[in-house]
Amino acid sequence: MNQHYLIENARIVNEGTITDGGILITDGKIAEVFEGRYSGEIQAQNRLNAGGKYLLPGVIDDQVHFREPGLTHKANLTTESRAAVAGGITSFMEMPNTVPNTLTQELLEEKYQRAAEVSVANYSFFMGASNDNLEEVLKTDPRNVCGVKVFMGSSTGNMLVDNRKTLENLFAECPMLIATHCEDEATIRANSAKFKEQFGEEVPIRMHPVIRSEEACYRSSSMAVELAAKHNTRLHVLHISTARETQLFANDRPLAEKRITAEVCVHHLWFSDEDYDRKGTFIKWNPAVKTAADRDQLWEALRSDRLDILATDHAPHQRAEKENTYFKAPSGGPLVQHFLPAMMDAVHQGRITIERMVEKMSHAPAICFELADRGFIRPGFWADVVLVDANNPWTVSPENILYKCGWSPFEGHTFGS
Repeated sequence: MNQHYLIENARIVNEGTITDGGILITDGKIAEVFEGRYSGEIQAQNRLNAGGKYLLPGVIDDQVHFREPGLTHKANLTTESRAAVAGGITSFMEMPNTVPNTLTQELLEEKYQRAAEVSVANYSFFMGASNDNLEEVLKTDPRNVCGVKVFMGSSTGNMLVDNRKTLENLFAECPMLIATHCEDEATIRANSAKFKEQFGEEVPIRMHPVIRSEEACYRSSSMAVELAAKHNTRLHVLHISTARETQLFANDRPLAEKRITAEVCVHHLWFSDEDYDRKGTFIKWNPAVKTAADRDQLWEALRSDRLDILATDHAPHQRAEKENTYFKAPSGGPLVQHFLPAMMDAVHQGRITIERMVEKMSHAPAICFELADRGFIRPGFWADVVLVDANNPWTVSPENILYKCGWSPFEGHTFGS
């Protein structure tokens, strides 16, 4: 027997428009999208009056670190997928710098098997690249795997790819999307040594964007773009953090036709270097949060389609790990539960329209990663949808945080106010 669900009296935000109406869902897929009142003949087992709330396609987050296997004291696929769904993310793509690093097809398959058992959201996993596993990378099936992740900057384990010949071979031979973390390791090491000599272990956190500088980011991002252009590689540059880098990317063609795309993360759009004194190591990310001027230009590049996708780079650590000196405090923070609320705040502030927000968080990731039947509210697509109440303020506190690590960089902020 078919299962029918009816969502009505919603404001549907989809493909650049806002429409009053609803959807009929049959066996997990969208059977009908309608304006006004439902006039069909199907009697749904479950009817939901949305009460004028926004109905959005589920958010697709193309960059998360859910820490399983090997780092499950910080997070795991169960806890973080639940936090993601609570925050409106219905699909995620998880990174390979777990323990062990996902550098073989066997380890990659183990992740898929584990997610099938415990994840409450749709999932895909990146295959990891190192300086010496090109043969293994090339075995990856692009029909099942979202892409190959290359750390062109320091990372966990044996995943720094800093050999130019290795990069040339990878960009020349890999037939699928390559996603890059771009920071120049030599620049970062030189800056770190300079400040460690000056301050010892007590380097002020405000020096983070000076150590992991604009120059470090641009050197690496520009190299990735150069290699991709040379070899016609499908390149996706992750977490752009500087105004200068945005000029590397074009907006002269539709997303589906681009060979080189780029992403910006919510924390680089929300925080600036002015927040380090207040938030400390709890906003220590790689790449670093930069200046307010950089933040403003990232917003402009997002609106003008030089930056294509919004994401989180969700990377939780325990509170005690973050409460440490500069070099000992790990980079990264939990974000999936608060990604959509933060972007809705940006909508309220006039930084982006809700239609463009949906484009960057749902439509664009589906196009970029060629996801079948997801990312849009269309008949025949999976019913990955989210209802958003834009008129219900709430404050982030430890009592309502769902991350296993139990904290958030947004603690104390009231969303929707």
